[in-house]
Amino acid sequence: MKNVTPFLMFQGGVAEEAMDYYTSLIEDSEIKTITRYGAEGPGKEGTVFQAVFSLKGQEFMCIDSYVDHKFTFTPSFSIYLTCDSESEIESLYDKLMEDGEALMPLDNYGFSKKFGWLNDRFGVSWQLNLPE
Repeated sequence: MKNVTPFLMFQGGVAEEAMDYYTSLIEDSEIKTITRYGAEGPGKEGTVFQAVFSLKGQEFMCIDSYVDHKFTFTPSFSIYLTCDSESEIESLYDKLMEDGEALMPLDNYGFSKKFGWLNDRFGVSWQLNLPE
C-alpha cells in the first residue's frame, strides 16, 4: 500500500471553488493537480475529473461528480484541524461558517480550550480545536 488519501466528491461543479477556498484559508496548502472533463464528457466540460490538493501537507483527492447522487457529505466524516491560537481558530471558524451551518459553536466544552464543529458552504464538515 502506498498511502491513504481522503476523497471528496462534490456535486454541482464546485470542486475547484472549494479547493481554492480551502487552500486560501490554510497556510502551507496548495492545489497540486487538476484534470478536467473535456468536450467528450462524461462530465460538464471544464469541471474537475480528478484533482489533488493538500492542506498543511495532508493530501486530499476530489472530483465533480457528473452523476446527481441522492447523498452528499455528512458530519460523520470531518476534517479535524488543531489550531495554534485563539485568533487562528476564530478566524478559520468565521470564514468556514460563511453560508455554513454550526454543529457546535466555538466554545469551551471541557475537553479543550476552544472547539467548534461546522459544515461549510460546500457541505464539508470541519472540527476546529484549540488545545489547553
